[in-house]
Amino acid sequence: MEKAIIGKKIGMTQIFDEAGKVIPVTVIEAGPCVVVQKKTTENDGYEAVQLGFEETEAKKLNKPETGHLAKAGDKLLKHLKEFRLDDCSKLNVGDVITADVFAAGDHVDVTGTSKGKGFAGTIKRWNAGRGPMSHGGGPVHRHAGSMGSTSSPSRIFKGKIGAGHMGVEQVTVQNLDVVQVDPELNLIAILGAVPGPKGGIVYIKNTVKNIAEKKGDAGISLNPQKASARVNPQKASARRA
Repeated sequence: MEKAIIGKKIGMTQIFDEAGKVIPVTVIEAGPCVVVQKKTTENDGYEAVQLGFEETEAKKLNKPETGHLAKAGDKLLKHLKEFRLDDCSKLNVGDVITADVFAAGDHVDVTGTSKGKGFAGTIKRWNAGRGPMSHGGGPVHRHAGSMGSTSSPSRIFKGKIGAGHMGVEQVTVQNLDVVQVDPELNLIAILGAVPGPKGGIVYIKNTVKNIAEKKGDAGISLNPQKASARVNPQKASARRA
């Protein structure tokens, strides 16, 4: 069954496994999330559930939002997100989803909003090359350079790289490993980096990648020449000679 939850990025830390190896993890406060709305094929044309996360004050919500949330209970939730799951029949409006829906060893995709970098030039934003540093380069070493043709087409094509606002984009990191889950504190430790700053909202869902199960260690070749070459650098044919 597909699983999904909304969380808040706490930060990064490190934990140690049984062998004493350091594992860098991102700690996420996941849930509790309330099922606010359930969409069906008969009414909406597709199946999905809308989850709500993090309680807020009534004055920070307008009347349509308050009325929408009232159908799921008395909680006023700040963040809403819709997830399309394979089997939504097991979830009903008002159900609460906690961090223990995931377990150690699960593979997940995490979606968040990347950190904002402010206004950036073409070199930092798009990894563009700079101009010549000598022989007439002038004070425009890091400028954008040529924008396009002259009389024809007499315009800049859409999609031309240029300076502008960098960051604050939706980023999804796929196939991350869940290392540890603390259901009491609603914390999930995920191996690796998660997009967004500390305190940013992230969405965790089963990975769309096909995870191939390991079938055991590779066997040793039965070819006498290959086997002997691994044991002894001298070839078997040379030893027989």
